[in-house]
Amino acid sequence: MVRNATAVWNGSGKEGKGHLTAPSNVLNATPYSFKDRFEDGPGTNPEELVAAAHSGCFTMKLSFVLGEAGFTPESLQTKCEITFANGAITKSHLIVEGKVPGITEEKFQEAVKNAEQNCPISKLLNTAISSEAKLIQ
Repeated sequence: MVRNATAVWNGSGKEGKGHLTAPSNVLNATPYSFKDRFEDGPGTNPEELVAAAHSGCFTMKLSFVLGEAGFTPESLQTKCEITFANGAITKSHLIVEGKVPGITEEKFQEAVKNAEQNCPISKLLNTAISSEAKLIQ
């Protein structure tokens, strides 16, 4: 399976503007800019999208881990805080609340740690990066 999204950027890094689009149309020419990223603009930014991806992936993985242990969560809610400093993502902190009938605190904490270490986005955030480029003139 391959998923994709497209970024379009026009102009310089600070004065330019761009938009993001994904085939699902959840992102459909969604604006982003320097102001959105480093100030309080109305669009999104890459770190916000990483936080959404990490919280969503982690929460789904946690549900699977709990299911494998014989528990069905009634509800799980995760907030992801991405720290962006000195031009790099330096930390992703997951804050989860779960309502899981019949589970002990110890089993829940074990499941959370498992999901934290094994969800695909957690693994991606600590991986090699490669690229392919084509210059169009």
